[in-house]
Amino acid sequence: MTVEHEIDALRARLKQWSDEYYQLDAPTVTDAEYDRCLQQLKTLEASHPHLLTPDSPTQRVGAAPLTAFQSVPHRLPMLSLDNAFSPEDLADFDRRVRERLGTASVQYCCEPKLDGIAVSLLYEEGKLVRAATRGDGSVGEDITQNVKTVSNVPLQLHGDAIPSALEVRGEVYMPRDGFERLNERARAVGEKTFVNPRNAAAGSLRQLDSRITARRPLAFCSYSTGYVETDAATALPGWHSEIMAKLAEWGLPVSHESAVVVGVEACEAYYDHLAAKRDGLGFDIDGIVFKVDSIEQQGAMGFVSRAPRWAIARKFPAQEETTVVTAVEFQVGRTGAITPVARLEPVFVGGVTVSNATLHNADEIDRLGLKVGDTVIVRRAGDVIPQVAAVIEARRPATAVDVVFPSACPACGSEVEREAGEAVYRCVGGLICPAQRRAALEHFVSRKAMDIDGMGEKIVEQLIARDLLSDIADIYQLDHITLTSLDRLGDKSAENLLDAIERSKTTTLARFIYAIGIREVGEATARQLADYFENLEALMQASELQLLEVNDVGPVVAGHIRHFFAEPANQRTIQRLRDFGVHWPALAIQATDLPLAGQTWVVTGTLDAMTRDQAEDALRKHGAKVSSSVSGKTHCVVAGPGAGSKLKKAEVLGIEVIDEAALLQKLRELES
Repeated sequence: MTVEHEIDALRARLKQWSDEYYQLDAPTVTDAEYDRCLQQLKTLEASHPHLLTPDSPTQRVGAAPLTAFQSVPHRLPMLSLDNAFSPEDLADFDRRVRERLGTASVQYCCEPKLDGIAVSLLYEEGKLVRAATRGDGSVGEDITQNVKTVSNVPLQLHGDAIPSALEVRGEVYMPRDGFERLNERARAVGEKTFVNPRNAAAGSLRQLDSRITARRPLAFCSYSTGYVETDAATALPGWHSEIMAKLAEWGLPVSHESAVVVGVEACEAYYDHLAAKRDGLGFDIDGIVFKVDSIEQQGAMGFVSRAPRWAIARKFPAQEETTVVTAVEFQVGRTGAITPVARLEPVFVGGVTVSNATLHNADEIDRLGLKVGDTVIVRRAGDVIPQVAAVIEARRPATAVDVVFPSACPACGSEVEREAGEAVYRCVGGLICPAQRRAALEHFVSRKAMDIDGMGEKIVEQLIARDLLSDIADIYQLDHITLTSLDRLGDKSAENLLDAIERSKTTTLARFIYAIGIREVGEATARQLADYFENLEALMQASELQLLEVNDVGPVVAGHIRHFFAEPANQRTIQRLRDFGVHWPALAIQATDLPLAGQTWVVTGTLDAMTRDQAEDALRKHGAKVSSSVSGKTHCVVAGPGAGSKLKKAEVLGIEVIDEAALLQKLRELES
């Protein structure tokens, strides 16, 4: 046998063993035998470096440490999933799908929801060129070097008809036996152990030194595709389940527990089937993901906010434990909402130690019949926020006392009121309330608002404690002497913070509207308001009827906006911000030098290569104004599948209509 053949044989053997371990969960060799074979391959490749290939198993050992992760924008957002916690929730989801599609039954693809870390793998011409975390869904972190160390991630795809660009999305997780071995090694040398496999996987992927990641027993499982460049010869199948099968043909790991079923009853049966197997699996799962199998039907369903309408995660019952409520305290949020929080005797639930749990509001306390001193069942709802699920009244001690909701704000002593039809009590103190002021300031400086890097919670708390910030505008009065007087803030940090404050003065109208903290006005609504009114003065003077013309603004939100701008204190704060130099380009004139300046575009229907928000952002980048309604002033309408009344109106008015392919071509021309 030649050296070349011996190397090929070793690689094939190692790949087979890796597949047996990670994909089939049926290893046929010991770790020691695998390691001996890998070492033999390393020795041969070192002696014959011209035979080394990028997809060799030896190339998963990691590289020199990075100083930081680079940001990676996702060409298509990595979306979250809505959750179903009961058969009724799943049935409601199925009903919504059938009604929207106008069909009696739907074919679903059922997949176990791995409890790991979502990642994106980008292959170009079949070669892995980039891996990224989900991040905030729009921008993640480049973890390519770390993911290359994951044993079952193919560095090179094999097979026919592979798209020239293929983004594969999936979960990096740590199998249970690997997790136990990792903790055993840590205990043996006196190191800190990991709480659960998910935390271990997350910590491993976040290592700046990929050589550490390489020593962690991680695995990957594909669950979807993202951005894809295809032609007639490489087009993906029209069904999600068939796409997953195609990924497996190319060498990507997929779940062997997946199934295709028809109807919600079959979905629930699959859920019960996998729930019964859950404890015997070699990895943690926290539920089942049900997806409409037809890609065409997925397109017709579209998306809401950050989640697709065509998929849902049916969660397994959250892990529960019993503990004792030692006290109930009340926290005040940015809008004055007073939230009761149960202080608990610490208890280990779902892989973490829980000592606090939300009680939501007074109605929830009444529903539970909760008293301080009660023994309660604590559940990690959605595996994230601990909550009190039930009171065990049989264990109630004679010393238990009622929970009394405060009649005055616990932070400032102002009056507490409960508006008709609301479940929430609120402090009416506004910015005289230090808790509301702190929350408002933390929101104002946050990344998606004014993005003042370096002004974290600890600094805000100190400034408020010293009465140096009475409202958000006072941030722009801070100076070097004041900042360096704070704990743990030296000269250089103070300079950096002042630079960040100065940079924040140049922003966008949408960011400013979001930053000032109008109740129930999030990022998307702020952008809609900015696009519609184009300047702050018009928004501040808008009537409720005018506000209702804006997409996503209903009567409640319109009322909150009117109330906010009618408040003299808010008017003064906004004027002070403008006086300090906070500004933004006027939307009507900011893009006069750009190719689409002066044009109004409308995007409607479902797009495949990008979301509507991404399409609108791309158009704005080139100077266009994007509107939510078609009128005689509309220059062009981009219409995807499912376009309805807007498309019809454009046709009646004789406005140019293009599809997504034409839009992509135009954007390429503009960027060339």
